[in-house]
Amino acid sequence: MINLAVEVAGIKVKNPVMTASGTFGFGREYSKFYNLSLLGAIMVKGTTLEPRLGNPPPRLAETPAGLLNCIGLQNPGVDAVIKEEIPWLSQYDVPIIVNISGHSLEEYGEIALRLDGVAGVAGLEINISCPNVKHGGLAFGTEPQMAADVIRTVKDKSKLPIIAKLSPNVTDITEIAKAVEAAGADAISLINTLLGMAIDIKTRRPVLSNIVGGLSGPAVKPVAVRMVWQVARAVKIPIIGMGGIVSAEDAIEFLLAGASAVAVGAGNFYDPLAPLKVIEGIKAWLEQEKIADIRELIGAVKIC
Repeated sequence: MINLAVEVAGIKVKNPVMTASGTFGFGREYSKFYNLSLLGAIMVKGTTLEPRLGNPPPRLAETPAGLLNCIGLQNPGVDAVIKEEIPWLSQYDVPIIVNISGHSLEEYGEIALRLDGVAGVAGLEINISCPNVKHGGLAFGTEPQMAADVIRTVKDKSKLPIIAKLSPNVTDITEIAKAVEAAGADAISLINTLLGMAIDIKTRRPVLSNIVGGLSGPAVKPVAVRMVWQVARAVKIPIIGMGGIVSAEDAIEFLLAGASAVAVGAGNFYDPLAPLKVIEGIKAWLEQEKIADIRELIGAVKIC
């Protein structure tokens, strides 16, 4: 019997494959394709204090081996998520991790407070790394002290496990990681999207309404694996690795680099079954390699 179960920040998951926030909505659309209980965990759409319409279109552009987006955290607001989305998702036997984002420390704290104790919520992923909003988001994630302040604020307001989602758009990712660990983060998610830009050569205008956006998909995977490996050597808290995972082999790379779990993001868009294929692929690979416990892979990359 192969053991795929892991524990991240006190959240026990039956397998290490999650869905990355911003790519899975609140699971309703994907529930038409498969039983969501098969997933390790679900990280739902980024949630803010008030409803947001997001940025005007166009908000998506395909690039070679990647997807550029500037959705801008479109969501119904935390109260609607608590009232309508969490109860619906709770019918499934899968931990729900709510991704939250704010314009200010006070907003982060208020959202965390409202979600604390809500039945079905297993943890909070703190988005201090979104490049697609004009205020907040990325600004908090590029300076260690500000990142730490956000984590301390939500820790004061919530007893839930706190997962800090970090931005790759920094000079030294380990400095941000160490700062959020010192502030009390229970785990780290990385990476969020890389800042990018696409130009329509006929109109000579940016493709996206926001001019720049976040690049995800297979194009960013080597950057993400490198950052997971760097951060795993710098902190003691677990890491959820993400960035271009579309196959079991991709996921195994992240585990070897030091991630305790992984999340499928852009891959959900062109193959809704991608997370399940990753789960089954990992299991088959472990059987082939005669490895009984997936935890043997975590951080097992051989450097020398």
